[in-house]
Amino acid sequence: MRPFKHPPANELLLERVLYALSDPVRLEIVRRLADVGEASCGDLDGGRPKSSMSHHFRVMRDAGLVCTQSVGTTHMNSLRRADLDARFPGLLDAILNQPG
Repeated sequence: MRPFKHPPANELLLERVLYALSDPVRLEIVRRLADVGEASCGDLDGGRPKSSMSHHFRVMRDAGLVCTQSVGTTHMNSLRRADLDARFPGLLDAILNQPG
């Protein structure tokens, strides 16, 4: 299994981050990761089809929102909080503190 690609922190684009967060499913995943720190794709799928979840995780990885690592046959995801806070100070806090 080849490793996942993640953009470097200095190449994160606000437009991509906001696009990724504009989808309610992805926003829910980001909120859950902010609460739990790390979770498998299965823990975050909410009963949704694997194919649509793969798409959502790819969009979030490409935007720089999440880091996905393979642990055996499981994909573990974590929020790239430090990178996002350094690149866009206050953005995640503003988004995560909104009622939802």
